[in-house]
Amino acid sequence: MQYFPALKLGEKRVKAAQRLLEKYSGNALPALALRDNNDNKWEPVGEENRYCVIKEESGYTIALCDGCGIAKSISQWFDEERKDEIIKEMIKGNISEYSGKLTLPI
Repeated sequence: MQYFPALKLGEKRVKAAQRLLEKYSGNALPALALRDNNDNKWEPVGEENRYCVIKEESGYTIALCDGCGIAKSISQWFDEERKDEIIKEMIKGNISEYSGKLTLPI
C-alpha cells in the first residue's frame, strides 16, 4: 500500500481505538497509525482492538493495540484498583488481552 492511503486508514483506526479506550478509561491519547516492517511496505495498524497493561513505577497504563501488538491508543496512569476496574469492564465488552510484545511510540 502507498504511504498516504495506509496512513489515512491507520489514522481512522487509531481514532476509533482512542474513542473506545476513552469509553472505558475516561481519556486516551492516539499512538501509532502504521505498522513497522522490514520490507519497506506501508501497512496501517490492524482493525482488531486488544488491551495490554503496562506497569511502571508511576502505576499502570492501558493500551489498545492491534493483533500484532502495535499500540493504537494509550490511557493515562492509574493505580492498581482503577486499572482492575477498567480491565473488568473491557472484558465485559469482549475486548481480549494482548500478551505479546507491545510496540509503543517513543
